[in-house]
Amino acid sequence: MEFPKYNGNIHPDEWIKDIQKFYYIWKTTYKEFLRIAISLVDPTIKLPTEIRDTDELCNALKEDISFTIFKNTNKRILQTLKYIPERKGGNTSNFISNFRKLCYNAEINNIEEQKNYLYKSLPMNNFFSSEFFKKMKNVNSVNELIKKFEDIIVDEENLITNNSVVALKHVATGKYLSSIKNLCYETESKSQLVFVGSSEPDPDSLWKVLHDEELLATHNKTSINLQHFKSNMLLATSISYDSWTCRYSYHKSPSTKHTEVNCSGNQPNWNFKLSKLENHQGYLKSNDIIKLSTKKLYDNNGQYTLNGQVEFL
Repeated sequence: MEFPKYNGNIHPDEWIKDIQKFYYIWKTTYKEFLRIAISLVDPTIKLPTEIRDTDELCNALKEDISFTIFKNTNKRILQTLKYIPERKGGNTSNFISNFRKLCYNAEINNIEEQKNYLYKSLPMNNFFSSEFFKKMKNVNSVNELIKKFEDIIVDEENLITNNSVVALKHVATGKYLSSIKNLCYETESKSQLVFVGSSEPDPDSLWKVLHDEELLATHNKTSINLQHFKSNMLLATSISYDSWTCRYSYHKSPSTKHTEVNCSGNQPNWNFKLSKLENHQGYLKSNDIIKLSTKKLYDNNGQYTLNGQVEFL
């Protein structure tokens, strides 16, 4: 059995607890146990000649310069600690374990100071900033701090970010927006067909969300593209040009006679907003009921306009 030696790379309190386990294993006198414990301290660490118990030994270790270096090192590591969301390969449990251990080693016990370090570890975006300050306002214990942090992480995991893959369910029919590679309209644009498919999501009903924002899409503010996952084609409306009349017009759906929606590449930007009126500033997240719309670039006379008609998907 290898006895834990002390060389300044462990917190003295933790080392004392570790070494005390051997007091019961060795079945020796306390005086002999203390002598052995002192002998396990690295000789570069100078100790007082008279140490009467483990409390005095622990205090002596804390007074050595090695402990100051140990605390400062852990504080610097804490300053560089960064939380990686689980969707990007991070592990929240490991992160929290490391965070608490570094705070312990650096003897950072003040809850406000811990909040500050935890906040600085987060990815810098509006969601984390607003949620952190909102949820942490009245936190005054470590357990509560970690619980509120977990709440933020759960909420963040439900956000729809750039490159998220989603399925779009039509509320009225309960079926999913779908497309099949190389299955095309027979008339009008003859582009890849878009239709309301099965009542269960399948590979043909998966879409990748693309947008210009660095991380998060915001209701009423962010335009998005929807890329069909299997075919890589963009959800769009299509325009035809009549060279004889020099006019543009939108292709019509053969079934509804409304503007045709297809998978191609023309005018792909879609605006979205929550169908519930009470939330105008939230972030797009899983299970949101939204309205997707696009603005026409040409009027009924085929002329370009900045105030085109808004059409909903």
